[in-house]
Amino acid sequence: MIPPDPIERFRTVYALAEKIDRSILPDPNAMALGTVEEGGQPSVRIVLLKAFDERGFVFYTNYEGRKGRHLLAQPKAALCFYWATIDIQVRVEGKVTKVADDEADAYFATRARLSQIGAWASRQSEPLESPTALEERVRKYEREFEGREVPRPSFWSGFRVVPERIEFWKAKPNRLHERHLYTRAGNGWKAETLYP
Repeated sequence: MIPPDPIERFRTVYALAEKIDRSILPDPNAMALGTVEEGGQPSVRIVLLKAFDERGFVFYTNYEGRKGRHLLAQPKAALCFYWATIDIQVRVEGKVTKVADDEADAYFATRARLSQIGAWASRQSEPLESPTALEERVRKYEREFEGREVPRPSFWSGFRVVPERIEFWKAKPNRLHERHLYTRAGNGWKAETLYP
């Protein structure tokens, strides 16, 4: 029988991934994020999951970088988690919303100070003016925020992928893999098994 709640199922699978030795799986929260440019060109990169619940899957970025611009213009995304050690893949597709300011502020406050400075210093996805430009910008913001807390930049925040489809894939012998697809149906989920 297919478990009825995909978020609870993800919570169980994610807990398994988090138990894997960090020398084997350093970032169990790593996920591929697919976005689409206005012209239709897809783009994929690895980002880190920072929170999830029944509302969706959250990651943080610079809104002025390439992925931020994609998501603000085309607020839909796809995520893919793959944990080879346990032979499980989870795919998520859905609409994207901005994280609330208080939620972003709370997360930003947990980041290491140099990561906070880096959020200010990086002109994400823009060409570097010189080999030392990033280090110079880091020093600039270290001076600017010396002796006080680093505030979250207005251009840096989070996105939440609100799932409309969640698929769980489990490797099986002879490539007869197990695939369970959950599709949003009103306030609940429709679950079905797919051919591998």
